[in-house]
Amino acid sequence: MGPAVVSAAKGTMGFALGTKQPEGACKEVQDYKDDFDAIKAASGSTLVRGYSASDCDFASNALSAAKDKGFKVMLGIWPDVDESYAKDLNAIKEVADEYADTIYAVTVGSETLYRGNFTGDELKDKIQDVKDSIGNGIKVGTADSWNKFADGTADPIIGTADIILINAFAFWQGASTENATHVYLDDMFQAVTHIENLAGGNPPEFWNGETGWPTAVGTDYDEAKGGLENAKSFWRTGYCALLDWGFNAFYFEAFDEPWKPSSIGDNGKAADETTWGAMTADRKSKFELKC
Repeated sequence: MGPAVVSAAKGTMGFALGTKQPEGACKEVQDYKDDFDAIKAASGSTLVRGYSASDCDFASNALSAAKDKGFKVMLGIWPDVDESYAKDLNAIKEVADEYADTIYAVTVGSETLYRGNFTGDELKDKIQDVKDSIGNGIKVGTADSWNKFADGTADPIIGTADIILINAFAFWQGASTENATHVYLDDMFQAVTHIENLAGGNPPEFWNGETGWPTAVGTDYDEAKGGLENAKSFWRTGYCALLDWGFNAFYFEAFDEPWKPSSIGDNGKAADETTWGAMTADRKSKFELKC
């Protein structure tokens, strides 16, 4: 008889979470409590991530609600300009002692390498600075596009970042619904394989930092077509599949954000950023959210 095949434990599900109510006002503690109740009831998840700890007092408000509801929160620092870097870092330092057990991790930057705002070495220095500043055993890392990990741009941060969030959107690669899962899983494997080869026996903690699919019809990108059925298909055959493979993954995003302005994408089409939620703005699931 051959050795038993041991399957990896199922990955952890999380959701990206905005800081604003549907009409654009800042969320308060009770809003986050209601968010967490809806997320847990619909999906079983008890983890969210934000992008700017100081925006709308996200760190203090979300952590207060999270502690009450048994959630954990991944906090973000927007390091692209000195002002936001300082504001977000200070917002985390103010709550780090009180909420060390509720803060899952801190991400320094979101796709800064993809945008070319930092080199790998510059981002490494930022991550180290944040680690030194907040302490409390809190994991610190970054989030970036899968290709920046796969092509070596992010190599300098390996060994410094405790946690790495790999963003992978088959939608923004113009993948058809039939091909989306293949593109998504391949992106993740390329990034993780490169980092693991570099890190050797001491790899960082991996997450899929963002993935998702818009539910508004007409929000297309090449072969990727927005719409409820296509989003549902990607959730089931893509996102849930990655979790089943044992990867941790954040879905972008928990709730629709109707306050966001309309914009035009790179392809000249309307890039509707208001309907990426797994749930509507009034916290109703668009499809079955348990994997």
